[in-house]
Amino acid sequence: MTQKEFLNIVMPFKDKVFRLAKRLLISTEEAEDATQEILLKLWSNKEKIEEYKNVEAFSMTMTKNFCFDKLKSKQSQNLKIVHSNYEDNSTSLQKQVELNDSVNWVSRIIEELPEQQKMVIQLRDIEEYDFDEIAQMLDMNNTAVRVTLSRARKTIREKLTNTHSYGIK
Repeated sequence: MTQKEFLNIVMPFKDKVFRLAKRLLISTEEAEDATQEILLKLWSNKEKIEEYKNVEAFSMTMTKNFCFDKLKSKQSQNLKIVHSNYEDNSTSLQKQVELNDSVNWVSRIIEELPEQQKMVIQLRDIEEYDFDEIAQMLDMNNTAVRVTLSRARKTIREKLTNTHSYGIK
């Protein structure tokens, strides 16, 4: 496999690998390192890439496992999960502040979710993978993915409702 063929395969999902790594590791630098490490591993096994049914799903699984290993290591004890890629330039400053506040609330709520729920929310609602792909990446069955997603969304909805209606009561 040539370098050009390899790049044609991995470049379409490179940003998704980065976003998943950033979701798990928080630090942009750590996420960039993780992305580079995953791409390096893929490159070193480039002859086997064509054997995989879905290289993107395989890469996301590699990213998840790499990040979890990194989080387990002692040097990464102070990392946490965030999500901040939402931006809309067409809104007023007031509206943008409100939107950013809502995104921050949701990010904080997602931080408190169990690991599996965080992963499913990231892969489904942010990366927009379908249920079959998520099930394959997380080694779960389809029903378990749907239940996990439903529970995560319900928790987020309840906590947002409680937070925003607190001042109204």
